[in-house]
Amino acid sequence: MTDRDDRRRLDVLADEVMYEGFFRLRRVTLSHQTFAGGMSPPIRREVLDMRRAIAVILYDPVRDELVMIEQFRIGATAHPEGGWVLELVAGIVEAGESDADVAHRESMEEAGCAISDLEFVHEYMVAPAATTERIALYVARVDAAGAGGIHGVAAEGEDIRVAVMSADDAIAEARPGGRINTTTPIIAMQWLAVNRARLRTAWR
Repeated sequence: MTDRDDRRRLDVLADEVMYEGFFRLRRVTLSHQTFAGGMSPPIRREVLDMRRAIAVILYDPVRDELVMIEQFRIGATAHPEGGWVLELVAGIVEAGESDADVAHRESMEEAGCAISDLEFVHEYMVAPAATTERIALYVARVDAAGAGGIHGVAAEGEDIRVAVMSADDAIAEARPGGRINTTTPIIAMQWLAVNRARLRTAWR
């Protein structure tokens, strides 16, 4: 086992902002304590600074259905399936906002759904070798009856289509070869597969 209280030395020798827009790209030169003892030689790394975000599993326990969304993602354009991905409602936590504020806002903006019974699932780093991005994952109760249509904030370039799926189908889509092929929805479907029966009991 590793000692989570073991804080090793880290010396930042240079920290340059290479680009700043919606995201910020920095080039960092550093030296860190090694497992064998002593310090590493100077290492240069690029890091993409991204703000903390939340994602929400929209689950209807009565109908045993999920409300998911489809939208274009620039990072997916090189994927064989193309740039449109099947994912969860999600949004960036702005200054002064709580996770619950963001969950309620984004669920309405992106899926047209009011939520209740918001439950925390996990918070994790997405790709710490390259980015500071962290996502807090939640599950919320929704009524999937009548959910559908196209949503999003036009001023933000959003073009989002709602996809209502049975829980069985959504979980199956997270398996190899399925339409769910991005990090957070895969984690979400694996969690739901384990916790689905509990939610159906608790939320009925």
